Amino acid sequence: MDVFGLSETGPISRDFGTKDQIRRSAFSISNNIAEGFEYDNNKDFIKFLRFAKGSAGELRSQLFVPKETELLDAIFYEQKKDELLGLSRQIKAFIEYLRKFEQDKQKTAPTKT
Repeated sequence: MDVFGLSETGPISRDFGTKDQIRRSAFSISNNIAEGFEYDNNKDFIKFLRFAKGSAGELRSQLFVPKETELLDAIFYEQKKDELLGLSRQIKAFIEYLRKFEQDKQKTAPTKT
C-alpha cells in the first residue's frame, strides 16, 4: 500500500513508466501468492511463490533508481528495501517448509503392492 501511495504523490506520480512498473511489481507479489494458492497443490504453489519472491526483488530494484536520482526519499527506500528483503526471506522459508512437507509426505505414503 505504501508503494501505491508513493506512486500517487511526488515526482514518481509524473513519471508514468516508473509509476507503472513499480505498481505492477508490487501487485505481482500478492497476486502470485493468491494465484498459486488457488491451484490447490504445493508444486504449483511453490512455483508461484518463487514468482512472488522474484517480484519482491524486482520491486527493490525499481525503487533503487528513483532513490539514486533523488525522486524517492532515501529513508523511505531503506524502509521498503528492508521490508522487501524480509518478505523475500519469509517466502523462501515458506517454500522450504512446503518442499519438506512434500518430501515427508512421500516418505510416509503407503506403498502399493
